[in-house]
Amino acid sequence: QVQLVESGGGLVQPGGSLRLSCVVSKRAFNIYIMGWYRQAPGKQRELVATISSSSTTNYADSVKGRFTISRDNAKNTVYLQMDSLKLEDTAVYYCNTGSGIWPWGQGTQVTVSS
Repeated sequence: QVQLVESGGGLVQPGGSLRLSCVVSKRAFNIYIMGWYRQAPGKQRELVATISSSSTTNYADSVKGRFTISRDNAKNTVYLQMDSLKLEDTAVYYCNTGSGIWPWGQGTQVTVSS
């Protein structure tokens, strides 16, 4: 059973930064395209960033230029550096494969508020 453990969320002011981490208990983690998703209250979960096994990255237009996804295959960990945070970035953030095939973790809450 794959386990996904997200951490690093919190309360931050607009313009601030946070770094999220997700530890994945999965053998051969390195072969998977990984993604960060978010779900705001009353909205559907959306994919915001992906990273391939070769570290090719893609971003949703809403976060492009502000968020950076990275991975450390030796630590089975994927990261999301979030800069210039906006009010609309408030959501619960989750990691999963790029197609969301694993059971979801508990997520980590990010709240952007002044």
